[in-house]
Amino acid sequence: MSKSTKPAAKAAQASSGSFSTVFAFAIVPIVLVCGYLVYSLYLGDGQWFEGGDNKNHPIPGKIQGMMYKGGFLVPILIGTFLLVLSVFFERIFTIFNARGKGSIPNFVRKIQQLLNADNVDSAIAECDKQKGSVAAVVKAGLETYKKMQTETGLDREQKVLAITKEIEEATSLELPMLEKNLVILATVSSIATLLGLLGTVFGMIKSFSAMASTGAPDAVALSTGISEALINTALGISTSALAIIFYNFFTTRIDGMTYAIDEAGFSIAQTFASKH
Repeated sequence: MSKSTKPAAKAAQASSGSFSTVFAFAIVPIVLVCGYLVYSLYLGDGQWFEGGDNKNHPIPGKIQGMMYKGGFLVPILIGTFLLVLSVFFERIFTIFNARGKGSIPNFVRKIQQLLNADNVDSAIAECDKQKGSVAAVVKAGLETYKKMQTETGLDREQKVLAITKEIEEATSLELPMLEKNLVILATVSSIATLLGLLGTVFGMIKSFSAMASTGAPDAVALSTGISEALINTALGISTSALAIIFYNFFTTRIDGMTYAIDEAGFSIAQTFASKH
């Protein structure tokens, strides 16, 4: 990468990385607070309960009241659900910008055609139009390609190696930005299920305690325990499933971009070897 291009690429990558780091640290407490507010202010509103009091039994058919009776793990599970949605939108924004303005496969094909026509300057200009991570890596390789055309102190193998090394270095700057925060989705996919199961255990304990009471079982306590068990299970499984879907979606997109970078880098190196 040229002296002017490499610092700019590093600055852009550092800026994006800083935002992702701040996002990762700030979003967890924010979503937990939001989860508690949804639980206490919305789900705990008296309109969902008999007599207008959330201490009473939920009105039949009102899922909000049933969720409130799910217990103290419900706001945490709501927070994890909001966390999954937040990471989804943050990654969508990041990867959308990283893809650039046009179709990546079409961009790679156009770069290959311009290189075959020995039109390196137009290929670099195409990278400026495309923008994004793939274009940044390809541009780094093309600028080294152009520099190696006039380099007299290296043989052909050394020049190809220099181009390949530059592409690898540029890739190492871009890919970590794309994969950042995906660990949150991977973690939530496991944690949400465990939290749901924990809530199920607490709910079943309450249910069996109601059944074991002297005389006739307390129907309200029994139904509350069952509600807690089912609500926590439903929230945990749905959040975990959503996290897995989003994680696989993003890793597929990143793999596609990585493949495009590898394809373009291979074409640049092979074209130089064949023409010089």
